Amino acid sequence: MSEFLDEHIAAVRAAAERIRPHVRRTPALRTDLDPGLRLKAECFQVTGSFKPRGAFNAILSLVERGPRPNGVIAVSSGNHAQAVALAARTVGLPALILIPADANPAKVAATRALGAEVIQENVTFANREQRLREMMAERQLTLVHPFDDWDVIHGQGTATLELLADEPDLDVIAAPLGGGGLLSGAAIAAKSHSSKLKVVGVEPAAADDAYRSWKAHRIVALERTPATLADGVRTTAIRERNFEVMFGRGLVDEVVTVTEDEIAAAVRLAWTRLHLALEPTGALPVAAYIAGKLGTGRIGMILSGGNANLETVATLLTQ
Repeated sequence: MSEFLDEHIAAVRAAAERIRPHVRRTPALRTDLDPGLRLKAECFQVTGSFKPRGAFNAILSLVERGPRPNGVIAVSSGNHAQAVALAARTVGLPALILIPADANPAKVAATRALGAEVIQENVTFANREQRLREMMAERQLTLVHPFDDWDVIHGQGTATLELLADEPDLDVIAAPLGGGGLLSGAAIAAKSHSSKLKVVGVEPAAADDAYRSWKAHRIVALERTPATLADGVRTTAIRERNFEVMFGRGLVDEVVTVTEDEIAAAVRLAWTRLHLALEPTGALPVAAYIAGKLGTGRIGMILSGGNANLETVATLLTQ
């Protein structure tokens, strides 16, 4: 194992211990869809997605390192927002979350219910980074980035660490790919377990910046915010830390893209056959599987969340 992997898997294991009192060990489910599939159901995680793993690790680490911050700030379409709100409340820190005005209303309501201040007015996917910098400076808050943060990446890696403890003989690990925090953590855990374990990121074809970055061997940004059912991966570009793990160090073997029709079909299959209430982002690995894009063998899927917009799901289920 390389020095890089040694260092980062140690941090993932430390994160697992740090966050253990605050998150759930989610199940690795089997299904009659395919005896070789193992579904890491993060839809059963605290707040309904994998995000508390990284948020708790980042915020607990902030408090441990000191000095105690004035509060934390994040920008999110919803799942990271809820996770930061919960972790901040747990340690007694104020949290301010910027959420684009067109985000899932259920995710916004849940974030407020967890005690965070939410700002949506005049926040868009296009300007949210600028608004974030302004509010950070104005209120002297500490950023908890959704994916460009080693503590967040290490926390997200705990999901794959658990999966491989339960299912050590997998051939493939597949995870959704947006900013790359989840997949970076998954890749660290997977390649530390076995260099032969194939790691695959799944991205909407309509939001394929990471796929383009993988092919170009450099970070490629999309010109505009992508329109996709998978609202949790509507990023325009990955960042340097994520690029280094996934492509610079070669820990991700492949990135595959799925169409909007394939995502819709995966949501329908998840709700009706797997009996899992997945949001479209959480169903991305399922979309790749049913489209035949994950290869063969024993496949572990990180199903990232279940905070679906019910109107969207209702429409998909009746198509």
